[in-house]
Amino acid sequence: GNSGLTCDPRSGLVAYPAGCVVVLLNPKKKRQHHIINTSRKTITSLSFSPDGKYLVTGESGHLPAVRLWDVEERRQVAELHEHKYGVSCVAFSPNSKFIVSVGNQHDMMVTVWVWKKDVVVAANKVSSKVTGVSFSEDSSYFVTAGNRHVKFWYLDHCLASKASAPVPLLGRSGLLGELRNNFFCDVACGRGSTSDSTFCITSSGLLCEFNGERMLDKWVDLRVSGSQESLSLSEDTIFCGCADGTVRAFSSADLHFACTLPRPHPLGTDVAAVTEPGHLFSAKACGRYPDVVAVTFDPVSQWLSCVYDDHSLYVWDVSDVNRVGKVHSALFHAASVGDLEMFPDVPGESGLSTGAFLSCSADNTIRLWRSDDRTSVSSPGRKNAHRLQERTNPLPDGPQSRTGIRTICVSPDGRHLASGDRSGTLRVHDLRSLAEILKVESHDAEILCLQFSKPETGVKLLATAGRDRLIHVLDAEDDYALLQTLDEHSATVTAVRFAGERVRLISCGADKSIYFRTALKTERGTEFRRSHHMVRKSTPCDMDVDPTCKYAAVGCQDRCIRVFNISSGKQKKIYKGSLSEDGSLLKVTVASIISPPYIYIYIYTLSIDTHLGFHTGECVATMDGHSEIVTGMKFTNDCQHLISVSGDSCIFVWRLAPELTARMSERLSELLQHPNAPPCRAAGLRWRSHTHTHTHTLKEVLCTR
Repeated sequence: GNSGLTCDPRSGLVAYPAGCVVVLLNPKKKRQHHIINTSRKTITSLSFSPDGKYLVTGESGHLPAVRLWDVEERRQVAELHEHKYGVSCVAFSPNSKFIVSVGNQHDMMVTVWVWKKDVVVAANKVSSKVTGVSFSEDSSYFVTAGNRHVKFWYLDHCLASKASAPVPLLGRSGLLGELRNNFFCDVACGRGSTSDSTFCITSSGLLCEFNGERMLDKWVDLRVSGSQESLSLSEDTIFCGCADGTVRAFSSADLHFACTLPRPHPLGTDVAAVTEPGHLFSAKACGRYPDVVAVTFDPVSQWLSCVYDDHSLYVWDVSDVNRVGKVHSALFHAASVGDLEMFPDVPGESGLSTGAFLSCSADNTIRLWRSDDRTSVSSPGRKNAHRLQERTNPLPDGPQSRTGIRTICVSPDGRHLASGDRSGTLRVHDLRSLAEILKVESHDAEILCLQFSKPETGVKLLATAGRDRLIHVLDAEDDYALLQTLDEHSATVTAVRFAGERVRLISCGADKSIYFRTALKTERGTEFRRSHHMVRKSTPCDMDVDPTCKYAAVGCQDRCIRVFNISSGKQKKIYKGSLSEDGSLLKVTVASIISPPYIYIYIYTLSIDTHLGFHTGECVATMDGHSEIVTGMKFTNDCQHLISVSGDSCIFVWRLAPELTARMSERLSELLQHPNAPPCRAAGLRWRSHTHTHTHTLKEVLCTR
């Protein structure tokens, strides 16, 4: 909503929440910085101080806090614990003395906080759902808006009070008249010549003005069907975010219509096919556009930032309302991200091998990203800035389809991309032309895992596993013809992997079983036959194979990592994969062999933990930032970054410590030259000091509601 977007009135920096992270976007330089909420609570609202030095955030969850951050140093300087169930709105007063926070409909609290003294001076309850708050220009009162609710709260008596405890906050309802049954989505107090006025927007499509006596003075119809949700204003213009990608501008002096801003790209547009800027914004008679959910105005540059409900972000130059132009845009996944895949390091193949990776989402798209690292770290506390360039190819079902892409896998030669959706359909695309070369309904339920065989096996196979407990093995050299169907599992198959020079297929499932199979040549072709079967007390959630193909690491629901010898099927090691007793271990990725022998990256509830394996199980780092379960993660080919994706629709790129990168790269080089070489050892090398490596995170997907 509109409470999740704000602009620094001095520098033009745009801030918005993405999971447990605040993204600080500089539209001029097209660069991001980040503030991480280490409490692991989802950020729901934020607001800059008038001087831009501080940022206040509200969060959701049990016993949420209102936190104050130093923007330059990106550190927390104060926090307030007065709410119990969630904070829906926060705002700074123009004189920077007060911070007001409004709880959600279950919390029902409005608090006024003098943050420099760290005291709450006034509080009261509100019985309605509140979605917007705005301070008057002289900081003497603020206004809240919500469901059949417009209320003016006065602060004069708070300043005069000498009481040590908070005094009751004095509030007076706005006189709504015949609009008393409307939902008031957002509110903004006037500035300059209209400082006595208060403007509201309703879900029914009305822009309303209240005079200095709290009386509804006049209103105008926005003439847009659908819900209207957001409002922002300059001294002379009001910008209203509406449905279907429409932003209307009105004069704040008399509510006369000024202009309609250009709409963003239509839903379902293949951005990769656009060759000229005009093609992206060409109007379509039957086109559908994303609704506007938040707008914020930069008074210095005269730019308006808009967030749409497909999670896209546009910055418009509105200095001349008759000639509005686009300054910046960013297109992201519009729903939870299901899986992640690095493009293999194949020189010259599609021109994508340098830092390219793919992600799939419930928004029914597969997106191809390339990261370009163009800046250097100026100090240890600063974060390296990246920029991602995206190519997106909406799948044939179009954006209206709700099947969603669940998992993806790239062939080792970088030519084919396999994807599986929630309805059990398998697709294979040619990555050079992005053309679909295969579409088959391979499973009766959701496809959960895809795996291509490694080049050293000498065969080109594709394994698919799904919720229907079946595993299909396809021949990638014979137009993906079906070779074999395996049905040993009695419940959902959670992971399947190829390994070994003797082709082996390992799978684990919700029946708590782990099957090890070996490929044999028969009269009917290649077949996999069971060689070992292991059953454990805890359900395996994910699995990965080490680069030597000798061991398989299995992450289980009891938060333990179990390491199995692939040739014998016997368990070699078990690690406690959690620093606490909450949640389940969801993902395991084996990076490379170093000292001690293995690095495991695993995901535990909403955080990512890095573990050094086999001998010590020592924790290297813990990174927080995602607000939902992490659904996938991969190391980049140069071992410099870790990429994670989540159900919160966000993609994070984390920078690894240089020492860690050096060890990983060194061991990978040894493996390429001598596959059976023992792991290198580095006496005295300890990684606990690098737990701060989580401070670098790149937010690439906008998270709204």
